[in-house]
Amino acid sequence: MAQRKLNHALRQGLPVRLGGMKGEGGLDWRRGAIGLICAVGACVSGMLSAQSLSIGAHLSASSQPSNAPSSTLLSPSAPASTCYVEGVSDRLQCGFVTVPENPNQPDGKQISVHYVVLPAVKNDNHEEALLAIAGGPGQSAIDNAASFNAMLNKVRQQRDILLIDQRGTGRSNLLNCDVGEQSLLAINDDNIDSLAEAQKCRDQLAGSDVTQYGSLNAVKDFEAVRAHLGYKKLHLYGISYGTRMAQLYMRLYPEHLATVTLDGIVPMQQGVLEIGAAIERGFDLLFKDCQQTAACHAQFPELKAEFDQVVAKLTEGPITEQVHDPVTGEKTLLTMTRAKFYGAIRMALYQTNVRALIPHGIHQAAKGNYQPLLGLYALTTDGAGMAMGMHASVVCGEDIHRITPAMREQAKTSYVGKTMLDSLEASCSVWKVPPVDASFSEPIKSDIPTLLLSGEIDPATPPSWGELAMEKLSNAKHFIAPYATHGVAYQSCANHLVAELVRTGSVKDLDGECLKKDVRRSFYLNASSVEPLTTEAATPSAPSAKAKDKPSTGAKESL
Repeated sequence: MAQRKLNHALRQGLPVRLGGMKGEGGLDWRRGAIGLICAVGACVSGMLSAQSLSIGAHLSASSQPSNAPSSTLLSPSAPASTCYVEGVSDRLQCGFVTVPENPNQPDGKQISVHYVVLPAVKNDNHEEALLAIAGGPGQSAIDNAASFNAMLNKVRQQRDILLIDQRGTGRSNLLNCDVGEQSLLAINDDNIDSLAEAQKCRDQLAGSDVTQYGSLNAVKDFEAVRAHLGYKKLHLYGISYGTRMAQLYMRLYPEHLATVTLDGIVPMQQGVLEIGAAIERGFDLLFKDCQQTAACHAQFPELKAEFDQVVAKLTEGPITEQVHDPVTGEKTLLTMTRAKFYGAIRMALYQTNVRALIPHGIHQAAKGNYQPLLGLYALTTDGAGMAMGMHASVVCGEDIHRITPAMREQAKTSYVGKTMLDSLEASCSVWKVPPVDASFSEPIKSDIPTLLLSGEIDPATPPSWGELAMEKLSNAKHFIAPYATHGVAYQSCANHLVAELVRTGSVKDLDGECLKKDVRRSFYLNASSVEPLTTEAATPSAPSAKAKDKPSTGAKESL
């Protein structure tokens, strides 16, 4: 069934719709690992997304008004009411805590930080819960309740799952902008005025102090929710940008943490611009995989050259033609730009079953047929649920000031780096968020039992980032899943490792051998067939013997 849907998507240029394609274990990948696309700045200004690399341009993918929730939730009149959320049939508990927007002005504007509790199936420990932290920055944890519930199903047997919409996201004073209806296929993102669009967005958020929506204030909110609900200890699971939030919780409130899992790790030492190199790495690994897989290489022997050919053509200017809309199927105008081309491919790198579509899409684009790419492009057009106003508040306060002259020069050598730098500077010049203290970027020193998970082919947070985060973690293990992309626990047995960590409270006996299971998808050779994965010499085997695939441990660890 899954392959038939992929075939249909390829032939018609249709997106792989939410609830259709599922990853390992039947998880919806759009609301799981791949929904968390931004990994500290990857989506700033629509970075490699549906439109140009400016925050204003990316905001046009959203029709949400700045104060509206991103989906319907039964609003409690008081904390601890019952509610239901999309994709979860159980009756849940929902509520909110009221906090000052600016902690230094406790009598000033107040905002509501909303939470949902997925009660444990066998609630034999009322003093602990697992807090699952969404990525972005800018995603709603509550909107991702269904995928968290599926991935953490073993944890939920014994522990409540706590979801909090971080300030500026979802129901917690959402910072997003409505820029009206636009045709995302027809728009020429090369002509968008990034500065002007960012200013329009900022003007819509005039009622909020955007300088108060960074990670540090958000962690204080999380702690307020914990205290409000009466949990003595939390287990943390953070994915992508959520790993930054988890690390800050480790730094500020270690006494209230039992265990921590960091999945798709953003180390405190890493600044936003570094993701440019991670994206380039993801592209390079795709080309390498196709070259080393016999059938893919035979069908697409010049894949990298064809990619460069398309980029060169689009660099000269956008291509305009009539296509079938990948969502409605109706004839519509397409203005194919370099940003759209990069964005379609980059987003497809996030999940193995969609990654398998890319070589055929590139090959067809080189022949002048962009229809197969449109299904992949459509995956980028909703911004993955990002509250881009909040997103800018985070990266403009926590990341842009880390860019050094050397990083600027390096960024100029690649399209990804240059466009990211330009858009960041334009957006942040409007947001005017004061930079965090230099100590913010110091590695986390902790002896809390911590599991770190990296995917070898992750196009956003490579394994080397996990190693950086390990620097001062003295009671930790870092597992690298050789065939996983972004969000290892959604694609492999890692969700069982998380449950084991929560159950035992120790990383000592965690064994990542199961992560070596080959979960690759066969590359599509055309719109109707895939090549079989075999053990032939040209197909790479599981690199289980390599040292980098073994768990690394903290320098001071004694397990």
